[in-house]
Amino acid sequence: MADRYLSFTGTAPGRFLTRRLGLPQPAALRRWSVQAPEFEGGVLLLTAGKSELSGLEFPAPSDAPAAILLDATGVRDVEGLAEVHAALHPAVRSVAASGRIIVLGAPLDPADHHQAAVQQALEGFTRSLGKEIGRGRTVNLVRLSDASAAESTLRFLLSPKSAYVSGQVIEVGQAAGEAEVDWELPLAGRTALVTGGARGIGAAVAETLARDGARVVVLDVPGASADAERLAARLGGSALALDITAADAGVRIAQALPDGLDVLVHNAGVTRDRRLVNMPAERWSSVLEVNLASVLRTTDALLDAGALRRGGRIVATASIAGLAGNAGQTNYGASKAGVVGMVRSLAPRALAGHGVTVNAVAPGFIETKMTAAVPLFIREAGRRMNSLAQGGLPADVAETTAWLAHPASGAVNGQVVRVCGQSLLGA
Repeated sequence: MADRYLSFTGTAPGRFLTRRLGLPQPAALRRWSVQAPEFEGGVLLLTAGKSELSGLEFPAPSDAPAAILLDATGVRDVEGLAEVHAALHPAVRSVAASGRIIVLGAPLDPADHHQAAVQQALEGFTRSLGKEIGRGRTVNLVRLSDASAAESTLRFLLSPKSAYVSGQVIEVGQAAGEAEVDWELPLAGRTALVTGGARGIGAAVAETLARDGARVVVLDVPGASADAERLAARLGGSALALDITAADAGVRIAQALPDGLDVLVHNAGVTRDRRLVNMPAERWSSVLEVNLASVLRTTDALLDAGALRRGGRIVATASIAGLAGNAGQTNYGASKAGVVGMVRSLAPRALAGHGVTVNAVAPGFIETKMTAAVPLFIREAGRRMNSLAQGGLPADVAETTAWLAHPASGAVNGQVVRVCGQSLLGA
């Protein structure tokens, strides 16, 4: 369903009226397209504290830069935070609409509580700046252990692909020794499986991974096989009709892909909303079975079978409902919080034992057929209660998934990245 309020605020009368009434003024977001895959305007590089990075090169900035990249990795005391203010204060207004501000920080040093305090302060700073900057611009913090491992993350955050990702803290670990990648078709020669891939967000993920060169397997329940087959045919992939909750789902996936799998996207999910006092056991168990139990079983089976090749990627779908909770969704919130727990626990072991990274995306209010059926006032609240004052699109979740699935994203592991326009709900 079209966001008519967003369209209205894009007109001269709409801007005048909403400004006079103090109403949200969302800006149309610049997203990736074939015609305009990159921003124009260049990147303004700034430094606070003693820079500990080298070799970062970006297009020179114009008078209205598309982005500001602030290197604050060397900030180790409160005086260094003053340099953060001094660097950004005169420059922040110059960033173009739908532009980007990225603060580069360092991991918190457990042996230096002063450094840990001020590096943690950068989190509060970036989240706050994201809530006030407006005009469709985003602000994120990237904590770097190894700058040489950050290219895929910086490319993503500095591009139109990250339009609905703001207020996030992303940790980039040590370089994983990836081979050279084709930045135009990074997934060429790789196989990706998307569960619940026939429609909605899953279909957008399948399309985006195929755009990046992957051979996509669209998995969905037998009842959605016609949609799955049509999508797979259009993408040059294949369809797999399978109930992901089946006890042998992992084994059957491995049998269907004897040459192995490079990207596993756990997207299948259901809702059965009702307040706990009115929720029968079936509504509880069906949500936990699809959204969490099947994810755990299938992941374990595929890792145990060696079906995920080294350098593989697992991307699970969580939700801000699992991070912040939501009335009427104790079952859904529990299942999605469980996904977060799985990611954080499994990620280091999967990387060490199998050479596979494990991350999650956590969507907020995304414009789908499901949210279009939400009552008007609840839908409008969901759209406006974020720093960008609008809902996201399935493509926003898909682009974030594609970044996490990227061959050069091996240093991004155990992360839960909200795709929510910096929702006012959750951390």
